[in-house]
Amino acid sequence: MKHAPIAITVCAALAVAVSLPTIRTVEAGSVKSRIEKQLGNEQAAAAYCLSVGGEVDIRRPYYNTNDNEQNWFALASDRNFCKFTSKKDGSRIHVLLSTLYTDKPTLAALAYYAKVKIGTCNGNPASCYCTLLGGTDLFGGINLNGGGWVKKSDPVDTVLEACIFPDMSSIDSWGLTYHSAGIIRGKNLGKVLRYPDPYGTK
Repeated sequence: MKHAPIAITVCAALAVAVSLPTIRTVEAGSVKSRIEKQLGNEQAAAAYCLSVGGEVDIRRPYYNTNDNEQNWFALASDRNFCKFTSKKDGSRIHVLLSTLYTDKPTLAALAYYAKVKIGTCNGNPASCYCTLLGGTDLFGGINLNGGGWVKKSDPVDTVLEACIFPDMSSIDSWGLTYHSAGIIRGKNLGKVLRYPDPYGTK
Protein backbone atom coordinates (compact mmCIF):
# COMPACT_ATOMS: atom_id res chain seq x y z
CA MET A 1 0.00 0.00 0.00
CA LYS A 2 2.95 2.32 0.64
CA HIS A 3 3.93 2.10 -3.03
CA ALA A 4 0.47 3.14 -4.36
CA PRO A 5 0.99 6.95 -4.04
CA ILE A 6 4.39 6.62 -5.76
CA ALA A 7 2.89 4.59 -8.61
CA ILE A 8 0.12 7.14 -9.09
CA THR A 9 2.65 9.99 -9.14
CA VAL A 10 4.85 8.19 -11.70
CA CYS A 11 1.84 7.46 -13.93
CA ALA A 12 0.72 11.10 -13.74
CA ALA A 13 4.22 12.31 -14.62
CA LEU A 14 4.39 9.96 -17.60
CA ALA A 15 1.00 11.14 -18.81
CA VAL A 16 2.17 14.76 -18.66
CA ALA A 17 5.47 13.90 -20.38
CA VAL A 18 3.67 12.09 -23.19
CA SER A 19 1.29 15.01 -23.77
CA LEU A 20 3.95 17.77 -23.73
CA PRO A 21 5.54 17.17 -27.14
CA THR A 22 2.14 17.41 -28.84
CA ILE A 23 1.38 20.71 -27.11
CA ARG A 24 4.79 22.13 -27.99
CA THR A 25 4.44 21.12 -31.63
CA VAL A 26 1.14 22.98 -31.97
CA GLU A 27 2.56 26.07 -30.26
CA ALA A 28 5.74 26.01 -32.35
CA GLY A 29 3.72 25.74 -35.55
CA SER A 30 1.47 28.65 -34.67
CA VAL A 31 4.43 30.80 -33.58
CA LYS A 32 6.28 29.96 -36.81
CA SER A 33 3.19 30.88 -38.82
CA ARG A 34 2.89 34.22 -37.03
CA ILE A 35 6.58 34.98 -37.54
CA GLU A 36 6.38 34.13 -41.25
CA LYS A 37 3.32 36.36 -41.63
CA GLN A 38 5.05 39.20 -39.79
CA LEU A 39 8.15 38.89 -41.98
CA GLY A 40 5.95 38.85 -45.07
CA ASN A 41 4.17 42.01 -43.92
CA GLU A 42 7.51 43.70 -43.20
CA GLN A 43 8.79 42.87 -46.70
CA ALA A 44 5.57 44.12 -48.28
CA ALA A 45 5.78 47.31 -46.19
CA ALA A 46 9.39 47.87 -47.27
CA ALA A 47 8.44 47.41 -50.92
CA TYR A 48 5.55 49.84 -50.48
CA CYS A 49 7.84 52.41 -48.83
CA LEU A 50 10.15 52.31 -51.85
CA SER A 51 7.24 52.46 -54.31
CA VAL A 52 5.97 55.74 -52.84
CA GLY A 53 9.36 57.46 -52.87
CA GLY A 54 10.67 56.54 -49.43
CA GLU A 55 13.83 54.87 -48.20
CA VAL A 56 13.90 52.00 -45.71
CA ASP A 57 15.76 53.24 -42.64
CA ILE A 58 16.83 50.63 -40.06
CA ARG A 59 17.44 52.13 -36.64
CA ARG A 60 18.52 50.87 -33.23
CA PRO A 61 17.37 52.35 -29.91
CA TYR A 62 20.11 53.91 -27.81
CA TYR A 63 20.08 55.40 -24.32
CA ASN A 64 22.36 58.22 -23.09
CA THR A 65 22.74 59.90 -26.49
CA ASN A 66 23.32 63.32 -24.89
CA ASP A 67 26.72 62.03 -23.73
CA ASN A 68 29.79 61.34 -25.87
CA GLU A 69 29.12 58.66 -28.46
CA GLN A 70 31.44 56.14 -26.80
CA ASN A 71 29.10 56.26 -23.78
CA TRP A 72 25.91 55.60 -25.74
CA PHE A 73 24.13 52.47 -24.55
CA ALA A 74 22.61 50.26 -27.27
CA LEU A 75 19.27 48.62 -26.49
CA ALA A 76 17.51 45.65 -28.11
CA SER A 77 15.10 45.49 -31.03
CA ASP A 78 15.87 47.47 -34.17
CA ARG A 79 12.93 49.11 -35.93
CA ASN A 80 12.37 49.74 -39.62
CA PHE A 81 11.24 53.20 -40.60
CA CYS A 82 10.36 54.68 -43.97
CA LYS A 83 12.26 57.94 -44.49
CA PHE A 84 10.94 60.57 -46.87
CA THR A 85 13.24 63.41 -47.94
CA SER A 86 11.93 66.50 -49.69
CA LYS A 87 13.71 67.27 -52.96
CA LYS A 88 12.67 70.88 -52.52
CA ASP A 89 14.14 71.74 -49.13
CA GLY A 90 15.89 68.59 -47.89
CA SER A 91 13.56 68.22 -44.90
CA ARG A 92 12.70 64.71 -43.71
CA ILE A 93 10.00 62.74 -42.00
CA HIS A 94 10.23 59.19 -40.66
CA VAL A 95 7.30 56.85 -40.16
CA LEU A 96 7.45 53.28 -38.86
CA LEU A 97 7.03 50.84 -41.76
CA SER A 98 4.08 49.10 -40.10
CA THR A 99 2.38 52.46 -39.46
CA LEU A 100 2.85 53.48 -43.08
CA TYR A 101 1.65 50.19 -44.54
CA THR A 102 -1.41 49.28 -42.48
CA ASP A 103 -4.83 50.19 -43.84
CA LYS A 104 -6.23 50.12 -40.29
CA PRO A 105 -6.30 53.15 -37.97
CA THR A 106 -3.27 53.77 -35.77
CA LEU A 107 -2.79 56.40 -33.09
CA ALA A 108 0.22 57.84 -34.94
CA ALA A 109 -1.71 58.26 -38.21
CA LEU A 110 -4.69 59.77 -36.37
CA ALA A 111 -2.37 62.21 -34.58
CA TYR A 112 -0.84 63.23 -37.92
CA TYR A 113 -4.21 63.76 -39.57
CA ALA A 114 -5.78 65.57 -36.60
CA LYS A 115 -3.15 68.36 -36.52
CA VAL A 116 -3.91 69.17 -32.87
CA LYS A 117 -2.56 72.58 -31.87
CA ILE A 118 0.71 72.39 -29.97
CA GLY A 119 -0.50 74.14 -26.80
CA THR A 120 1.83 75.05 -23.95
CA CYS A 121 5.13 73.20 -23.91
CA ASN A 122 8.34 73.49 -21.94
CA GLY A 123 11.70 72.22 -23.11
CA ASN A 124 11.93 70.34 -26.39
CA PRO A 125 8.71 71.32 -28.22
CA ALA A 126 8.56 68.15 -30.36
CA SER A 127 9.00 65.85 -27.38
CA CYS A 128 6.45 67.82 -25.38
CA TYR A 129 3.96 67.78 -28.27
CA CYS A 130 4.36 64.02 -28.59
CA THR A 131 3.54 63.66 -24.88
CA LEU A 132 0.48 65.90 -25.21
CA LEU A 133 -0.80 63.57 -27.95
CA GLY A 134 -0.48 60.55 -25.67
CA GLY A 135 2.81 59.19 -27.02
CA THR A 136 6.39 59.36 -25.86
CA ASP A 137 9.86 59.72 -27.33
CA LEU A 138 11.59 59.82 -23.94
CA PHE A 139 14.13 57.13 -23.07
CA GLY A 140 14.15 56.50 -19.34
CA GLY A 141 11.67 59.27 -18.54
CA ILE A 142 12.49 62.94 -18.11
CA ASN A 143 16.25 63.11 -17.61
CA LEU A 144 19.39 64.66 -19.05
CA ASN A 145 20.69 61.39 -20.55
CA GLY A 146 18.56 61.43 -23.67
CA GLY A 147 17.98 58.62 -26.12
CA GLY A 148 16.58 57.92 -29.54
CA TRP A 149 16.57 55.76 -32.65
CA VAL A 150 20.10 55.80 -34.00
CA LYS A 151 21.64 55.36 -37.42
CA LYS A 152 25.30 56.30 -37.05
CA SER A 153 25.82 56.48 -40.81
CA ASP A 154 23.19 59.25 -41.06
CA PRO A 155 24.91 62.61 -40.44
CA VAL A 156 21.63 64.59 -40.55
CA ASP A 157 19.37 62.56 -38.24
CA THR A 158 21.88 60.42 -36.37
CA VAL A 159 19.54 60.29 -33.38
CA LEU A 160 15.87 60.27 -34.38
CA GLU A 161 13.17 61.35 -31.96
CA ALA A 162 10.27 59.05 -32.80
CA CYS A 163 6.91 59.55 -31.10
CA ILE A 164 5.68 56.08 -30.18
CA PHE A 165 2.07 55.53 -29.14
CA PRO A 166 0.52 52.80 -26.94
CA ASP A 167 -0.48 50.78 -30.03
CA MET A 168 3.24 50.82 -31.05
CA SER A 169 2.61 53.03 -34.09
CA SER A 170 5.16 55.78 -34.64
CA ILE A 171 6.01 58.93 -36.60
CA ASP A 172 8.94 61.17 -35.81
CA SER A 173 8.17 63.86 -33.26
CA TRP A 174 9.37 66.84 -35.29
CA GLY A 175 7.36 65.74 -38.32
CA LEU A 176 4.22 65.63 -36.16
CA THR A 177 4.99 68.98 -34.57
CA TYR A 178 5.61 70.82 -37.84
CA HIS A 179 2.53 69.24 -39.42
CA SER A 180 0.36 70.58 -36.59
CA ALA A 181 1.28 74.05 -37.89
CA GLY A 182 0.56 73.10 -41.49
CA ILE A 183 4.23 72.64 -42.43
CA ILE A 184 5.09 69.54 -44.46
CA ARG A 185 8.46 67.97 -43.75
CA GLY A 186 9.80 65.36 -46.16
CA LYS A 187 6.51 64.37 -47.71
CA ASN A 188 2.82 64.80 -47.03
CA LEU A 189 2.06 61.50 -45.32
CA GLY A 190 -1.61 62.02 -46.09
CA LYS A 191 -0.74 60.97 -49.64
CA VAL A 192 1.14 57.79 -48.70
CA LEU A 193 -0.34 56.41 -45.47
CA ARG A 194 -2.55 53.51 -46.53
CA TYR A 195 -5.05 54.39 -43.81
CA PRO A 196 -6.99 57.35 -45.25
CA ASP A 197 -7.71 60.59 -43.42
CA PRO A 198 -10.91 59.95 -41.39
CA TYR A 199 -11.42 63.67 -40.73
CA GLY A 200 -11.83 64.59 -44.39
CA THR A 201 -10.64 67.83 -45.95
CA LYS A 202 -10.50 70.87 -43.71
